[in-house]
Amino acid sequence: MARLPRFILPGYPQHVIQRGNNGMTILHDEDDFWVMWSTLRDAAQRFDCAVHAYVLMPSHFHLLLTPGHEEGIGKLMQYTGRYYVQHANQRYGRTGTLWDGRYRATLIDPDAFLLPVCRYIELNAVRAGLVAAPSEYEWSSHAANALGAEDELVRPHAAYLALGVDDAARQTTYAEGFTTPLDPAFVQRLRDATNKAWVLGDDRFCQEVERKLNRRTRPQARGGDRRSAAFRRAQAERHGADG
Repeated sequence: MARLPRFILPGYPQHVIQRGNNGMTILHDEDDFWVMWSTLRDAAQRFDCAVHAYVLMPSHFHLLLTPGHEEGIGKLMQYTGRYYVQHANQRYGRTGTLWDGRYRATLIDPDAFLLPVCRYIELNAVRAGLVAAPSEYEWSSHAANALGAEDELVRPHAAYLALGVDDAARQTTYAEGFTTPLDPAFVQRLRDATNKAWVLGDDRFCQEVERKLNRRTRPQARGGDRRSAAFRRAQAERHGADG
């Protein structure tokens, strides 16, 4: 089956994840993390992608980024993947596949989901049990977004800038968002949309994307679901006639 083209709209953010093959470790030590971080920084600048949140994990990495043009994300991921594979092969004397196929991605509604997706990404190390709080993990955007640390990889989105009148107010409001646990239903919805390459947004947003790209943005309802209301009406009418 041919692979569907990705949902790409310049100016719209996407959640992107790339995993190591079969869950293998791809970042072994601080040197590897620095190589990955600097490669992503260079690629983001070269291919006009604004990274709003990220986390680098031993076996995978997440990005929340907005492309400036249609080819931006694809070129960023291709550049990063190839450069890091060269680094890993040379350093560890390895060959063969490093990545678990193509990267996964979902286009998201920034008004509704940009900040929750940021929190999901920056809490990754907490969920994995590596740290007790996101501020304790060095290789994410949390220090930049919540604490004001300098990070050349991070560029704030308009939704983040709207959190306050100045940097200090934004950082405080952003950090306060982590005091409320993420809704498990949202987490599952984000994972499903990312893994299955559907758009994450409400009906209005999805319809807007469909008009722009002339493509379905969500899976079709199952046949039984589409017919359920009509089936119930028919059943009721039949029972009424029988009575």
